[in-house]
Amino acid sequence: MRGKIIKGIAGFYYVYTESGLVECKAKGIFRKDNVKPLVGDDVEIQITDEAALKGNIIHILPRHNALIRPASANIDQALVIFAVAGPAPNFNLLDRFLIAMERQNLPVIICFNKAELAGGGEREQLAKDYEGSGCRVLFASGKEGWGISGIRDCLSGKTTVLAGPSGVGKSTIVNSLAPCARMETGEISRKTQRGKHTTRHAELFALSADTFIMDTPGFTALELLAMEKEELKGYYPEFGKYEENCRFGGCVHINEPDCGVKEALLSGQISQVRYDNYRLLFEEVRSRKRY
Repeated sequence: MRGKIIKGIAGFYYVYTESGLVECKAKGIFRKDNVKPLVGDDVEIQITDEAALKGNIIHILPRHNALIRPASANIDQALVIFAVAGPAPNFNLLDRFLIAMERQNLPVIICFNKAELAGGGEREQLAKDYEGSGCRVLFASGKEGWGISGIRDCLSGKTTVLAGPSGVGKSTIVNSLAPCARMETGEISRKTQRGKHTTRHAELFALSADTFIMDTPGFTALELLAMEKEELKGYYPEFGKYEENCRFGGCVHINEPDCGVKEALLSGQISQVRYDNYRLLFEEVRSRKRY
């Protein structure tokens, strides 16, 4: 029987199959080969107790990717959720998320939740600030239930990792997208005799047979590791079409004269929010490398 690992806790793996959720142990051969099953892995299992839906993972099917953070496999895209207010969006953190996902070759959808707290002008400005980032920008209200169908359409047929800081209403959106999430979490809790669900582990929720979302713990900071300062501009795709107007090859768009990117900034063609974040992150990377 085949299925997908949706959660792993203390050596037990919970595998979503057409027959239901199966509690599995990994065969010893995986430890011998230093292979650890990951949430998102497609696996072959052998049922050992049909009544209790228990079994063993006997084979991990080939992965098309494996992420380090969150530790997971076969992820197609990321949905990064921030609130328009309550809390106000931390754009520096948002840009860090976009860079982190880009470094793992994941397409990103940005969702601004709690959109009922912002006027049309505020939403328009947010969309304008991030239209050049290469990401699709969505607005939703998990509380009032609108915008959810648009998110669901973007997720269809894919496995999507959700990311974002605490307090932005991520869990509300998860529960709106997948009412089964509470049921699946409850089923796992009964099997493990654990308490109520809090997002401490990466886990998948099935929206349909071919559509999964992965909820992850809220992050408050992300370091830009193993990056040279000259690389950073490559994660701001809106800079690209103006770089041909820079006087110097290799311009990093900070202090150089006759910089096409800074000219585009002055004329309003590049977001001030995005450029300010770029300067802050550039200085962070430069300072860290110095020491």
